[in-house]
Amino acid sequence: MVGVDDHSDYPEDAIVGLPRVGPDLQVDPEAIARLEPDLVLASLTVPGHEKVIDSLEKARLPYWASAPESLEAVYNDIIDIAERLNVPSRGTALVEEMRRQFKPVERQDVSPSIAVQWWPKPPIIAARKSWVHDMIQMAGGLNILEELEQTSAPLEFEEFAELNPDIIVMSWCGVKEEKYRSTVISDNPLLSSVSAVKHQRIVSVSEAFLGRPSTRLVEGYRLLKEAVSRFYD
Repeated sequence: MVGVDDHSDYPEDAIVGLPRVGPDLQVDPEAIARLEPDLVLASLTVPGHEKVIDSLEKARLPYWASAPESLEAVYNDIIDIAERLNVPSRGTALVEEMRRQFKPVERQDVSPSIAVQWWPKPPIIAARKSWVHDMIQMAGGLNILEELEQTSAPLEFEEFAELNPDIIVMSWCGVKEEKYRSTVISDNPLLSSVSAVKHQRIVSVSEAFLGRPSTRLVEGYRLLKEAVSRFYD
């Protein structure tokens, strides 16, 4: 690895001291070119990444962009990346280990409805075309936007309240978990009737464990299972 964007933070021991090439939505293609990479690993998982891809193409940089919309697609991407890096067996091993960790829980008679919130104002919620949707189902929950064929959707507070999730998972993009504040949700009078608010089922899961399609989703899944389990307490 010869460089990373300004927001890369894991694994720490692998990226320490590496050149930084700008924010993830505004990387400097000239800075990347100076590093002479054989491959640029990019992404199309966040609005705005399209401009990054355009800049890489204009600079004639060799790139590969990930845009998974399911957990199975995440597995396929890991295998694809490993093959491109000439270590296919490592990719296969990682996926096999993830599959072992992602064992579905036994579904109860009543399943809690869950909103994974990428942003609080307006509420941006994970929808069906997302690996998070698969994770919610495997954890024994129901995605409140399971009928919406999108990756995510912004909602009016009134719409969010009407969906009435039993559990709200804060996983705010670009915000460190220690800065998540459940009071942003619980103190909103427009959400006072929501089951998750009334029963204090607002939990935080770092965006690093839910919003990034990687092996770290295993930790996000563990925390989702914990949240579902507490619903039955």
